[in-house]
Amino acid sequence: MSEPLLQAIDLECERDERLLFQNLSFSILPGTVTRVEGPNGTGKTTLLRMTAGLETISSGEISIEGNLINNIHPRDRDIAMVFQNYALYPQMNVFDNIAFSLQIRKLEPQEIKQKVEWAASVLNLTEYLKRTPKELSGGQRQRVAMGRALVRDPKVFLFDEPLSNLDAKLRAHMRLEIRKLHNQQNATTIYVTHDQIEAMTMADEIVIMNGGIIEQIASPNDIYEKPNNLFVADFIGSPAINLIKGEVTDRGSIKLKSQELPHQKNNLSPNQKVVYGIRPTDVQIVENSNVKAEVILVETTGSETHIIAMLDDNEFRIVQAGGRTSIKNGESVSLEFDISKAHTFDQMTTKRID
Repeated sequence: MSEPLLQAIDLECERDERLLFQNLSFSILPGTVTRVEGPNGTGKTTLLRMTAGLETISSGEISIEGNLINNIHPRDRDIAMVFQNYALYPQMNVFDNIAFSLQIRKLEPQEIKQKVEWAASVLNLTEYLKRTPKELSGGQRQRVAMGRALVRDPKVFLFDEPLSNLDAKLRAHMRLEIRKLHNQQNATTIYVTHDQIEAMTMADEIVIMNGGIIEQIASPNDIYEKPNNLFVADFIGSPAINLIKGEVTDRGSIKLKSQELPHQKNNLSPNQKVVYGIRPTDVQIVENSNVKAEVILVETTGSETHIIAMLDDNEFRIVQAGGRTSIKNGESVSLEFDISKAHTFDQMTTKRID
């Protein structure tokens, strides 16, 4: 197995007498894309800025290829960061924006020209090199910001929500562009995002942060299919997972107020208080079953139908393929669960029960 390219050990960050995070440790393998996710204010951007040298590390260590970089100047860390707001120089044209860091390093003009033209070619910016940022679309500006990072040929790329200012169609296009760029360059990348699709489709590994700690580090599939705890289960997935409190029966099912939910795990104890989790795509409406719910809302998105129902006192969502349904508000429906994909969590500890 490859040695980590970047490693953080026991990082701590304090801001305005508030501890953003402590004892934060993780490692990133070369050539991988790591997505960092979590609620606002949990320290994701601060973590990137500490890695880039733009924020002071209160305590702990960050190393690249085994070399400690805590006290190395940002320009000497061999890291390039792409910001949410592009951070382009408005008075400079595209060529000079991309070339700026190379000019600061006093590279030969011919070498600068070659690097800029290469980056522009990779990012489909060649015809825009003489334009200023105000003459570009949002997607083009973001590509310029990426080009400025690309010409540096850094060991690590840092992306701080680079697509959040773009509309949905452009975000989808830029997700593809960034992934293509990564595949071409095999670049080690840390990427902060709030977008579930970005995280699930573009990452080799996801780091879930919450309240100053790392809740889970795993592949997108493992995060989705085997969340460590209630927070991760609820945070990952759109639409959100259905989470229902219940109590384990002698038969191993989960008792609600007036119904029981099927379950196949054998490591639950009778009377144990749990939270039962099932994703909306893992529930079907069938002609008859022991689990009933009353429909309160039907939403169609074109490709899917979202049905919101009351299961005892719990709001419950079902997602069906296809944009048409005969189900109406107020109707009683029977539900069938794919119990192989059901999750259980301890109510007290909130940890996953395997």
